[in-house]
Amino acid sequence: MERGPTAASMRYSAQVQDMNNLEEGVEFLPAMNSKKMEKRGPKRRVVVAIIISVFLLVSLVTGLLVWHFKYRNAPVQKVFNGHLRVLNWDFLDAYENSSSPEFVMLAKKVKSTVEEIYMNHPDIGPYHKETVITAFSEGSVIAYYWSEFSVPKYREESLDRAMADKQSLVQRWNPRLRNPMLKVESVVAFPADPSIAHSTRDNSCVFALHAKEGEITSFTTPGFPNSPYPNNALCYWTLRADANSIISLTFKTLELEQCTDDSDHIKVYNSLSPVEPHTLVRLCGNYAPSYNLTFLSSQNVMLVTLVTNKEGRFPGFKAEFFQLPKTKVCGGTLKGASGTFTTPYYPAHYPPAMDCVWNIEVPSKKNVKVRFNMFFVLEPGIPVSSCTKDYVQINSTRYCGERSQFVVASTTNKIEVRFHSDLSYTDTGFSAEYLSYDSSDPCPGKFTCNTGRCIERSMRCDGWLDCVDGSDERSCNCTEQQFRCQNGWCKPKFWVCDNVNDCGDNSDELQCSCAADSFKCDSGKCIPDTQKCDGKDDCGDGSDEGSCSAVQATVPCKDYTYKCRSGHCISKQNPECDGEQDCEDNSDEENCNCGIRSYIRKSRIVGGQNSDVGEWPWQVSLHVTGQGHICGASLVSESWLVSAAHCFLQLQGIRYSDPSLWTAYLGLTDQGNRNGANVQTRKIKRIISHPFFNDYTYDYDIAVMELQSPVTFSSVVQPICLPDTTHHFPVGKDLWVTGWGATSEGGSGASILQKAEIRLINQTVCNELLTDQLTPRMMCVGILSGGVDACQGDSGGPLVSVEPSGRMFLAGVVSWGDGCAQRNKPGVYSRLTSLRSWIQEKTGL
Repeated sequence: MERGPTAASMRYSAQVQDMNNLEEGVEFLPAMNSKKMEKRGPKRRVVVAIIISVFLLVSLVTGLLVWHFKYRNAPVQKVFNGHLRVLNWDFLDAYENSSSPEFVMLAKKVKSTVEEIYMNHPDIGPYHKETVITAFSEGSVIAYYWSEFSVPKYREESLDRAMADKQSLVQRWNPRLRNPMLKVESVVAFPADPSIAHSTRDNSCVFALHAKEGEITSFTTPGFPNSPYPNNALCYWTLRADANSIISLTFKTLELEQCTDDSDHIKVYNSLSPVEPHTLVRLCGNYAPSYNLTFLSSQNVMLVTLVTNKEGRFPGFKAEFFQLPKTKVCGGTLKGASGTFTTPYYPAHYPPAMDCVWNIEVPSKKNVKVRFNMFFVLEPGIPVSSCTKDYVQINSTRYCGERSQFVVASTTNKIEVRFHSDLSYTDTGFSAEYLSYDSSDPCPGKFTCNTGRCIERSMRCDGWLDCVDGSDERSCNCTEQQFRCQNGWCKPKFWVCDNVNDCGDNSDELQCSCAADSFKCDSGKCIPDTQKCDGKDDCGDGSDEGSCSAVQATVPCKDYTYKCRSGHCISKQNPECDGEQDCEDNSDEENCNCGIRSYIRKSRIVGGQNSDVGEWPWQVSLHVTGQGHICGASLVSESWLVSAAHCFLQLQGIRYSDPSLWTAYLGLTDQGNRNGANVQTRKIKRIISHPFFNDYTYDYDIAVMELQSPVTFSSVVQPICLPDTTHHFPVGKDLWVTGWGATSEGGSGASILQKAEIRLINQTVCNELLTDQLTPRMMCVGILSGGVDACQGDSGGPLVSVEPSGRMFLAGVVSWGDGCAQRNKPGVYSRLTSLRSWIQEKTGL
């Protein structure tokens, strides 16, 4: 077949022809031919329009290209931490040393294997930049690594999905290699914590430690305790133990920056790779030395990291660790009429990845119940309603979180208790006991709460919720001395109209309430709302002006208004040391180095009242030579204490007002450890009792004591704030009393400093209970149901109030009481606000 002209030649011919035609149509106009020049006008506008359009199009395309390459294709740096298991390799001790030839050799092989796995995946391989093998551990060999990627922004999600998918990180077999050099499985990777993503590249604060059998190994932050840990630091401690062992790690001292999202912090991992799913705990802030900070691994490795920012200088931590044999059995069969059981290693934090089952069986014809006396199975961010991570399961019900004492019962003589912990955050667990009981009388001689808890029958229908579910106060017949709330509960009549919602539905206060548009004074008087905070004492007791939150520009000085150093008065209630400048001269925020505890974390003590070390750093123990602890006192400055005047009365021929008899112990918690490292001892220079003190009525029961030499403030020795004379402590406010006094009436003193939370009682109500024995210098505080009170030996000690700012003020001094912790017999305390001027006169404070 004969071919015709080629397409190329045809196109060329056409182009030549077009060019010839174009040349024939061209006309060169003379410059002065105005008519023909005018004819060109519209064509020129078209050309200009085309040029502009082309320019705009080019600009648009350029912008799209810039956006594409600069933004959509902008590289994002991603770091993943992970680990993998090498099945066909045995662990050598030399692998613990990252500088050893053996480590370097195996790391090279593992790195090559990881890179090969990445290259086989289209969403991973193109973006991989670097992989570094950081550590090895047993099993057969577990390799820990981090990998860095540079990925376009629009491909970031694809990379994240691929790295999270275990099927993506699978070793592909090369059919030509019958025996691959490394056979790996369990390749996992997690996005790195941004604060430590690149930290493995800096070895200046990296430490490797191995536990020695039968020995405890200690380690600290750099410079501890003589200098603070460095700022902008990333520190690692890799902890190891022998095979078939686990690690027990305890922080003996821990003082870091107070907790915020980006504050200095410690993280402990159940791994040698810092990945969030294996985090055992995140620690920051300060912990009292007695707080339980013991953590256990589930294997023979553990990683401790410290991340610090550029702010603050703090001491850091001292920690120690040792190895324990790995638990072979968790749970078991428990038989008998009663017994106890706990989570593994209680009271230390239980290990991760635990599953325990206790099968409990009591004698036949009996039922069984389990009582949890301590229960702390809390994981951050997990609601207690779901219990999806760590939990206890009984009868198909899961329990988690922090719970007060509770009981779970069975309708037979058998019960099964399951405990599960996942791979991450752990807690201190539980301590429980099982008991057999007769189903017809589960609490012999006592009242049975609906929860199964047993309480004394005298607590039934007494107005107090002794059962957690309130079942002891339901279906009650109120006595003549009780008030029936609208919800059916019975409350003591003297609680009515005390400004406290005792019923829960406020029905005990409704009949005392003022109209909707009125304000109720502390005295009970009602005034129009418009008269509240108008600068005038309409109540007569100042309560309508003393409770104003806003500061008014000019307020007449009254007994209830705070007076600035300048002489101006402000109406704001309790402005001193609240963190806000209310006085123009800032005098309300001066001299505020007080009322703050170094250790602010609550101890987890259920049912007990022992104090933590440093929990009440202003508490002072006053000893008399040859007699031991006699009274308490409060530290209010470097050189002054506040106590009770009755402590220094002459008794049995001994003149207790003689300062040489007394020794003050500060920073003391345990009377049996008065020579502790944190305890400071001072002799007394002088004792000044109030000249109006009445040893019969105990009115003006206040004294100040000057130390022979100033104390040194520390984490366990700090002053308490003295309130202004106008400071308002409202009725019903919870206050704390502390001391080493007798723990029961007629009993012996406590060894460990005791604490009790009690509440301020209406002065009128208290006068009725104590037959008009109160004076304006006294305040009535306690729990009217009894059981909580100050007692002998607490005299002179502090009664403190926690203000909304977190700062604590000395509200009162332990003075007297009718017995100890008796029902309807509250304790009486010297009222600091009424005696404040005298304290200032004698001490200058």
